[in-house]
Amino acid sequence: MYTGTAASHGIVLGRAIVKLEETVTALRQKIEPQHVIDEINRLKDNLKATHHQLETIKQQAMVNMGEEEGRIFEAHQLFLQDPEFIGEIEAKITNELLNAESAVADVKDLFVAMFEGMDNEYMRERAADLRDVSGRLLRNLLGIKDTASIDSDEPIIIVAYDLTPSDTAQLDKEKVKGFVTDIGGRTSHSAIMARTMGIPAVVGLGDMTKHTQDGDFLIVDGTTGEVHINPEAALIVQYEKKMQADALLKEEWMKLVHETSVTADGHRVELAANIGKPEDAVDADKQGAEAIGLFRTEFLYMGREKLPDEEEQFEAYKAVAQTMDKDRAIVIRTLDIGGDKELPYLNLPKEMNPFLGYRAIRLCLDRQDIFKTQLRAILRASSYGNIKIMYPMIASLRELRQANQILADVKQELREEKVPFNEEIEVGMMIEVPAAAITADQLAKEADFFSIGTNDLIQYTMAADRMNPDVSYLYDPFNPAVLRLIQYVIEAAHREGKWAGMCGEMAGEEAAVPLLLGLGLDEFSMSASSILRVRRLLKHLHHSELKDAAAHALTLESGDAIQAYIKETILDKI
Repeated sequence: MYTGTAASHGIVLGRAIVKLEETVTALRQKIEPQHVIDEINRLKDNLKATHHQLETIKQQAMVNMGEEEGRIFEAHQLFLQDPEFIGEIEAKITNELLNAESAVADVKDLFVAMFEGMDNEYMRERAADLRDVSGRLLRNLLGIKDTASIDSDEPIIIVAYDLTPSDTAQLDKEKVKGFVTDIGGRTSHSAIMARTMGIPAVVGLGDMTKHTQDGDFLIVDGTTGEVHINPEAALIVQYEKKMQADALLKEEWMKLVHETSVTADGHRVELAANIGKPEDAVDADKQGAEAIGLFRTEFLYMGREKLPDEEEQFEAYKAVAQTMDKDRAIVIRTLDIGGDKELPYLNLPKEMNPFLGYRAIRLCLDRQDIFKTQLRAILRASSYGNIKIMYPMIASLRELRQANQILADVKQELREEKVPFNEEIEVGMMIEVPAAAITADQLAKEADFFSIGTNDLIQYTMAADRMNPDVSYLYDPFNPAVLRLIQYVIEAAHREGKWAGMCGEMAGEEAAVPLLLGLGLDEFSMSASSILRVRRLLKHLHHSELKDAAAHALTLESGDAIQAYIKETILDKI
C-alpha cells in the first residue's frame, strides 16, 4: 500500500495508464538511398495522423474546457504545417540518410534551442509547444500509443508525475476515473482539477510512477489517501462494497440539491462554487450551488495569443449570470495573473519570487488599460444578474482605494455612454496577504465583503511554498496562526456589518467546516463536487455548540491537535 495526500473524495478501481515525463527517445538508424522517398512518405503519413489527433484533442478541449483552451492546440497544428520545420526534417532524411525519427528529434532540438535563445518571452514559450508536438509525432513514428487514446472498456486511472492544464484537456472524462501523482498537495492543479471533474485523486505519492506499469490494477481511495497496486481479491471485494456504499450516499446527497444550507438548529450559511470558465456554472447549478463564490477570470486570458477584448469578456460574464438566477450571487475576481499563472503575450519581466511580485491587483493598477476593459465588461454584465466584483491580493488600504477610484472612473464612462449597469454593485476583496488580514478592521470600512483565499494566505503566513513537498509540513490550514488570522478577519467584517466568505480549498474540507462555522464564516465557496457533501454535514451540526468548540480549538498548540479535537468531539459523533 502507498499513502499520499487525499486530494479528491471517493474510491475508484481501474487500470493504470502511466504518463512518464521523460522525452521519447528516437531509434537512431541510417537508411539506404533508395528508401528516402519511402521514409519521407512515412513521415507525411504520421504528420497527417498527428494533425488528426490534435484536431480531436482540440474539439474535446473546446467541449470540456472552453473555446480558448481548444485554440492552444491550433498553434500545435501549425507546427505540423510549417514548411521550414518540415523542410528541415525532409532535408535531414534526404541528405544525411537518417530515418524519420532521428530527423524529427534532431530538428526539434535545433528549433527548441533557437526559440529558447530568443529575447522575446512569447517566442521562448513556443519551445514548450514544439516539444509537445514533436513528442507526439515521435510517438506515432515509433508506434507508441498516446495515453489519451488508449482503448479500454475498464475505468482508467492516470498515474503521473504531475498533470498540466494541457494534460487534463486531453483526458476522456468517460474513461478517466481517477488521478494519482508523484507530487502536489490539496491545492495543486491536478488536485483541483480532480475535484472539479468529481473524480477521486491521491497526490504527493513520491515515486508512484516508478512502481506502476501500464495495465496494473489499482485501488485509489481519494478519501484516505491510500493506493493499492494489484491487490488481492479479498481487498478488491472490500473496496467494491465501499464503492457501493459511497454510491448510495451520493444518491442521498442528490436529494439535497434544491435544499438550503442550514445547520440542525436552523443557522443558515451559503454554499457557493468556485469556477474557472462559464461552462462550469452549469455543473455548479446541477450540484446545488447557491452562488458562485469565485469566478477565476484569468482562465479567459490564458492559452491564447492576445488579451480578450471587452465584448468577449462581457459575453462570458453574462453567460454565467444567465445560468444562475437573479437571486444567486456571482463573485467575479478581477485578473489574477502572476505567480504560477503567466501570460506570455504580456512579456512580463522574469522575477526571483513571482508569488511575491508583479501580479494580480498590482499588475492591474499599473496596466489600467487591461483593468478598465475587464471592469467595463463586468459592469455591463451586472445588468443580467447579481454580480459582485472582487479584487485579488490586496495588501493595503491604498491599493483598495486605487482600485475603487479606477472603478469609479469606469462607472462614469458608462454613465456618459448611457450603458446600463448595476449602480449598487458590491465590491469586495480577497484576504490572502497577511498584511490585509492584520488590517482587516480598516479594510472592512471600505470593502463590501471579504473572501478569504486560504491557498495563498497559508503559504504567505507560514513562508512555505504550497507546491514544495519538503516544506509541506508547514502548509497547514489548521495551524493556530492561520486560524487566528481567519478569526480576526471574520470578526472585523462583522463589526462593520459586512459578510465574510472563504474561497480557498479549506472551505470544502470536512474537518474545517465545523471550525469555520464556529468562527462565524458566512459563505463557503468550494469545488462544485463538494457542495452536497458539505450540505449534508451541516444538517448534523449545531451552530450554537460550535462557537465554544472553535474558541477552545484556537487555544491548542498545533494543527494536528486541532484536527484531532474537531474529529473526536464533533465529527465522530455524527
